[in-house]
Amino acid sequence: MNDLEFKRHRRLRVNESMRSLVRETRLHKEDLIYPLFVVEEENVKREIPSMPGIYQLSLDHLVEEMKEVEALGIKSVLLFGVPNEKDDQGTGAFHNHGIVQEAIRVIKKETPSIMVIADTCLCEYTSHGHCGVLENGYVQNDPSLNLLVDTAVSQAKAGADIIAPSNMMDGFVTAIRKGLDEAGYENIPIMSYAVKYASAFYGPFRDAAQSTPQEGDRKAYQMDPANRLEAFREADSDVEEGADFLIVKPALSYLDIVRDIRNRHDVPVVAYNVSGEYSLVKGAARQGWVDEEAIVMEKLLSMKRAGADLIMTYFAKDVAKWLSE
Repeated sequence: MNDLEFKRHRRLRVNESMRSLVRETRLHKEDLIYPLFVVEEENVKREIPSMPGIYQLSLDHLVEEMKEVEALGIKSVLLFGVPNEKDDQGTGAFHNHGIVQEAIRVIKKETPSIMVIADTCLCEYTSHGHCGVLENGYVQNDPSLNLLVDTAVSQAKAGADIIAPSNMMDGFVTAIRKGLDEAGYENIPIMSYAVKYASAFYGPFRDAAQSTPQEGDRKAYQMDPANRLEAFREADSDVEEGADFLIVKPALSYLDIVRDIRNRHDVPVVAYNVSGEYSLVKGAARQGWVDEEAIVMEKLLSMKRAGADLIMTYFAKDVAKWLSE
């Protein structure tokens, strides 16, 4: 055997110290963005049945949650609101005292070091559950932009650090950028849901945000999962229009798209590890079928390896604890 010539790659895997020394991809607490669902009620901490360990929180319980988030070393949260009342225009989204606006004020007062990212959409606030103005069964693009601008400006006024529009209307970045600038918020960045697919992985989220469409679906504005080149067009437009971050959603089934967007653009790329991806692992782990920590860390590392700078994930608190250990 001594006369054989071959590469000994295993030299760099011989033990954990060696593997750690040459590890190419690392996950840090600062990479994590933790999504939160705030409700317009009192004394509510309601576990979401399809998302074990994730809760709808009223403002009085939000403070306790944020103290834990801060203590764990998580630096950023993403806010979704669940209002008491909805209408066909989603006016609760841009009310100055809407649930997200009030939640932003609470967080910035109690934990000012936490970066607050406001999801900017209408679906949680519309009676029909769509992300814009619905007429004759079709979401109207341009009339929806005005409402989204109003929402973004109200969120910035409340103290949001980043605006994250998730509606997939054409021109939403340029409209919101113009609206923010004219309102005096030219330093507030836009984290665009640039590449958002019409995915089956969103099911549990719709339970959490109570945002299931009452008629039809969102395939006329969210992207076809079969398409790759379309993602380039969407991301290119958003960067040209002023997006400061690009989100790819979902993450796990679209790691090729994450890599494509990373290779194509030099702004920070965000992977959204969505509700269905979370619930599948949580459910399997509770049955004892998978090692939850091992599989979650492998998943999130794959997102970083694919090119994501940041990861939106419901596992954020769990991961922060594991990283500390």
